[in-house]
Amino acid sequence: MKHKIISDLESLLGRDKVISDPTIISLYSREPSGLTSNALAVVFPENTRDVSRLLSYAYRNDIKIYPQGSTTALSGSAIPSADGVVISFERMNRILNVSILDSTIDVEPGVRLGDLNIELTRYGYMFPIDPGSVSITTVGGAINSGAGGLRGARYGTMRDWVLGLTIVLPDEQGSVLRIGCKTTKCRQGYDLVRLIVGSEGTLAIVTEATLKITPLPESTVTALAFFPTLEDFFEAFRDIKSSRVQPMIMEFMDYETTILAKEASNVDINVEGHMFLVSIDCNVEAINRVESWIKDIMTKHNATRIYTAKSLEEAESRGLFTLRRSLFPAQVAMGSKLYPGRRIIVYLEDIAVPPSKLLEAIARIREISKSMGIKVSIGGHVGDGNLHPSTAFPIDDEQAKRRVAEWHNEVGKIALELGGTVSAEHGIGVLKKELLKLEMEKLGSEKALYLMREIKRAFDPKGILNPGKVV
Repeated sequence: MKHKIISDLESLLGRDKVISDPTIISLYSREPSGLTSNALAVVFPENTRDVSRLLSYAYRNDIKIYPQGSTTALSGSAIPSADGVVISFERMNRILNVSILDSTIDVEPGVRLGDLNIELTRYGYMFPIDPGSVSITTVGGAINSGAGGLRGARYGTMRDWVLGLTIVLPDEQGSVLRIGCKTTKCRQGYDLVRLIVGSEGTLAIVTEATLKITPLPESTVTALAFFPTLEDFFEAFRDIKSSRVQPMIMEFMDYETTILAKEASNVDINVEGHMFLVSIDCNVEAINRVESWIKDIMTKHNATRIYTAKSLEEAESRGLFTLRRSLFPAQVAMGSKLYPGRRIIVYLEDIAVPPSKLLEAIARIREISKSMGIKVSIGGHVGDGNLHPSTAFPIDDEQAKRRVAEWHNEVGKIALELGGTVSAEHGIGVLKKELLKLEMEKLGSEKALYLMREIKRAFDPKGILNPGKVV
């Protein structure tokens, strides 16, 4: 059966678009957390027609399909199963059109966000969504996961920046639909675009996207500060958030994580406490005033060391963003140090709480981790209350696996008790299905899960798109 499917795919798409080598397939069957799986084959469509033909074939033959960007997901949403076919969009990587007058860009799903912004820099514009893996994250992957990132404090997530999509449905015809508009104001009945964004590849395949773009800030002041206590950090955070200023970036890492991030990144910065990173965009005339204002707040709340930069270029050259971008490598390093020489799974949480509850959330996570004997690393996008606590366990230790799974659920419960959510930007995947159920139950909205399953059934009646994920 496997050989027939591969032969059919080669006839359908061309032999150069189908890979069946197990070694290569394994590279498309893993996530950075350490989760792994397998698949029958990997296919590389080059246009919407290829995707349409593939989904029509998959529908008629009941073949599972797993869409994939650059496999930077952390919730299990990009992991295939052994009897399915991975669609990699790395060959559909064209920037189709840039319109400064319309403030839009049309792209294929395989375009990387880093490359997208290199192109937009020519026009003095940017696409503001920037997850930690921004240099390799693809547009399609960011759409499917509903990605956020460092600039979320000001610019939100992918839901705020996708205007229109070309999608292919898993039906007998491989139907191609254009949904949404090229205009900011758009009412087409139910908002199908927002339904696809964050659906984790379970409803349809995205083959083209119209995205909003925004001008690059005229100037940006950045401050990287370190605080001796969590309370000092939070008071500085509170002052800035309450000041009628909306920062572009507000990021946090606890002291232990910051030490590991410094080791992972080798930046020339003295780490002396809990890290707080803030960037505020302003006009040129306000640079010195904004810099002085930020430093005064940090100093008022006992910052042990403060680094500042008066432009994004200066901040990049001085490595002010490098520590924060090393959060995940630091959390992987923590697991490797805990279990040297053993293969590990990294559990990277993705909760969000109201920003007013941040200090309580961090304290409770540290408390529950200590009581369970679990070493934890904490960082995140504090401007919008999004925290990424992390721990790890050896893949061959069932007792440690059960303990970490329990910790994972307890952290989710803390978020819910503080009025937050169990998943902010990484998605539900396979790791958070039970927590999603718990969240809906807490809200008295269990029927929402039924509605989600019915939506899945309407889009994907045979359940062939990324099955086993979300609901």
